Amino acid sequence: MRPLKILTADDHALMLEAINLALEDEPDFQIVEQAESGSQLLPLVNRTKPDVVLVDLEMPGIDGLTCVKLLRKRHPWVRTIVLSGHDSDDVIEAALDAGADGFISKSIDPTEFAAALRQALDKPVAGAIGRAGRQRHPAVQETGLSKRELDVLRALAEGKSNKEIARTLWLAQQTVKFHLTGIYRKLDVSSRTQAVNWAYRHGVVDVPFAGGSRDGASATATAERERPKNPA
Repeated sequence: MRPLKILTADDHALMLEAINLALEDEPDFQIVEQAESGSQLLPLVNRTKPDVVLVDLEMPGIDGLTCVKLLRKRHPWVRTIVLSGHDSDDVIEAALDAGADGFISKSIDPTEFAAALRQALDKPVAGAIGRAGRQRHPAVQETGLSKRELDVLRALAEGKSNKEIARTLWLAQQTVKFHLTGIYRKLDVSSRTQAVNWAYRHGVVDVPFAGGSRDGASATATAERERPKNPA
């Protein structure tokens, strides 16, 4: 299998060099070009035909969010991963709104960058729902939840905190936060409790969790109380 062609866009030369160093020995990635501004990015995409674009949010010329929107419109097959020194909920929400496929914080340890990129590029498996052998629930098909988002939702229903979910699924914590933001948007909910309640009501989660972190267990207990009972 050929390596994924990567195009990086950041106005800081040190960041571009750091990404090069982080990925140069990874056989599944190949950096084909670098852009130092948003205005350079789109012509380079046209010329190099990358599989993945890593784009900084704050660049001169065309800003990162606008670049993501244009890439989604003109090159929808290109996977777009946002890089940012800020990982607040508002920043992640803005990246999702623009159409980003993933998010990586610039504060990540360089030795973990390749693994974080693989996590951000993790693709849903058609017909699967998190665990082997289970079929995709009709309600899940309607929401468009990915396999990884379903894994995070189930871990949430088990009472796990973001840190525990990250450790269980081998994800970076900001990747968990990114997936949670996507889950909330797709389910049209605004809290962990509402997301878990949705999972119970639609049969995505079957067994109430009896332990875990305080926040997660509380969300699960609330969802179980609110779950409609089967008629006698």
